[in-house]
Amino acid sequence: MENTSIGCSLSVILPAHNEEEAIATTVHEVIDILSAWMLDFEVIVVDDGSKDHTGVILDTMTTTHPSLKVIHHPINEGYGAALVSGFEAVSKDMAFFMDSDGQFDIHDLERFFPLIQKYDAVLGYRIHRQDTWMRKVNAWGWKMLVGMVFGIHVRDIDCAFKLYPASFFREHKLETRGAMINTEILHKFTRAGYTYTQIGVRHLPRRGGRATGAKPSVILRAFRELFIHALKWHREGRLVEDQQMQERMNKKQEKLPLECERVELHNLRE
Repeated sequence: MENTSIGCSLSVILPAHNEEEAIATTVHEVIDILSAWMLDFEVIVVDDGSKDHTGVILDTMTTTHPSLKVIHHPINEGYGAALVSGFEAVSKDMAFFMDSDGQFDIHDLERFFPLIQKYDAVLGYRIHRQDTWMRKVNAWGWKMLVGMVFGIHVRDIDCAFKLYPASFFREHKLETRGAMINTEILHKFTRAGYTYTQIGVRHLPRRGGRATGAKPSVILRAFRELFIHALKWHREGRLVEDQQMQERMNKKQEKLPLECERVELHNLRE
């Protein structure tokens, strides 16, 4: 793909937590590939309170890569918090996020760009997911729960390979900071009337580090955020529906006097 084939600019967000074994390779690959595709892009890595050398490696890389921006969280705030910090820093037309552990291939993003001419967003789903059976079971259960509570039915709700219009993140406040973040984004995205499509992407073994998505503390936080915000967002949804209904009634009432005047004029003419 030549850089002239992509007319939009792109912000790439990479959340990272204790990824010293993979972060340099992942960032180098992203920058090298995007440099061949497009003229205007930035790579934003959010170091979410890493206790290893992730932050040091990233800071060193910024001296030779002007397109690289690094955000440091002093403590581990959570996956959602890392993404939110990245979204708040984007300056381009489109926002793409991907995990920094090397389990995704940035080349798969090439197939996303033609689709944004028809859809507002493109969501990846993992083909042959390279995770333990326990994580797969947890993911299936979470997907079913999200579908029942929010009516969101996608193939892989938490796949960390998604392309969105950056304007959405500027216009909509994100409230969750844990593993609920993907559900919140898609819930608010569809509620705002945006469209999306889904496409399969490769999923590779981790290059290093440890996955934290199955930790009990992460799971409990996700459930807590789900139930708290499900109630809040459903109430907000009902308020919006009530306001829309009231607006329709007001417009109908405004039309009634005009219709009555037309009837009276018609009767007088007869």
